[in-house]
Amino acid sequence: MIRIPRGTKDVLPTESYKWQQIEKIFREVSNLFGFQEIRTPTFESTELFLRGVGETTDIVSKEMYTFLDKGDRSITLKPEGTAGVARSFVENGLASSALPLKMYYITPVFRYEAPQAGRLREHHQFGVELFGSESPYADLEVILLAREIFKRFDISSVFLKINNIGCPSCRKKYNEILTEYLKKNTDKLCQTCNDRLYKNPLRILDCKIDSCEIVKADAPKIIDHLCPDCLKHHDFLIQLLDASNVEYVIDPYLVRGLDYYTGTVFEFVSSVIGSQGTVCGGGRYNNLITEVGGVNTPAVGFGMGIERLILLLEANGYKFVDDKKPIVYIATYNQSYYVYALQLVTLLRKEGVAVEIDVVGRSFKAQLKYANKKGFKFVLVVGENEVASNKFSLKNFETGEEFLLDKKDLAIFIKNQRI
Repeated sequence: MIRIPRGTKDVLPTESYKWQQIEKIFREVSNLFGFQEIRTPTFESTELFLRGVGETTDIVSKEMYTFLDKGDRSITLKPEGTAGVARSFVENGLASSALPLKMYYITPVFRYEAPQAGRLREHHQFGVELFGSESPYADLEVILLAREIFKRFDISSVFLKINNIGCPSCRKKYNEILTEYLKKNTDKLCQTCNDRLYKNPLRILDCKIDSCEIVKADAPKIIDHLCPDCLKHHDFLIQLLDASNVEYVIDPYLVRGLDYYTGTVFEFVSSVIGSQGTVCGGGRYNNLITEVGGVNTPAVGFGMGIERLILLLEANGYKFVDDKKPIVYIATYNQSYYVYALQLVTLLRKEGVAVEIDVVGRSFKAQLKYANKKGFKFVLVVGENEVASNKFSLKNFETGEEFLLDKKDLAIFIKNQRI
């Protein structure tokens, strides 16, 4: 038997309705905030992620699915969503459109890492990107959008962590200060962080190894070394969050795991889904468009892991409702009434009623057994008396009630009984 690759998962029909409901809310909230959908390829030129995400990040150095295609070109399955959207922004000349430009996406992403709950080698992200504004108001907009999604699901067990990691100018000075501190603690850093020390010391603050966490606890804080412009941006955003009644915690060591971030960074975190508690993460990436060949364009956005969101919803007792499956099954006493039953199928589907009919050739008894096993709410019986009188017996499998209805009343009655 051929098995599914490690770190991937089938979304079966018994689960897919959950994804559909989640994606529906993503789209509704995005539209409410004026964001429109963009779809980018599943794979891109490897160079895009080397330049955009950063060669010293774990994603690029350890986790990317990279291969040579038949044209001997280096191709990578997208490990995150933002870089591809940035490439599209540049390649399609979107900088000339009315700015700010607001876009969202729902996409699979691929990272070769140890599979665990809420983190698969193929997982899925919902993300938003806002191009063309460097104002803290834009930061607030994407944070409010994320919060609105959590509110739609009635999730109260998430909290916002926020920080500012500065612009290239003040970060350069901070990196020098941080490096001097870390050099005194190299014996306590893991091997990966020792390798990062002179390449990208800021990445060390993102390490989750216990010994590195201890070193981080006393490290200098970047927020104490921001330039006047970055500090002004940060302080104004905090004022906006307060004015919008958004609860938050300032985490001076929050840096995120991607090199394109500048200025504001944030995460929505939950303590109820274990070690993989970050459900949503984002921030500013004002230099990314330039890095991938475009004109200087400020930008801000976030990515939200759908698998982790499902874990969070289930941990919070959220009740998904499978409102997509057919609720009516039409059973015929024998095959001689099948053509007439098909007319009812067409009639009901035309009126927006989801209905199924036997496609196997089962006996009447077997049809009823199948309908009960599949969980249909109603069974509509078609036989000699029903065809002759145009009145049909409709049985509610959940309550045991039976109704005798005229053909013309079937659709309206079923719709009224839908809930």
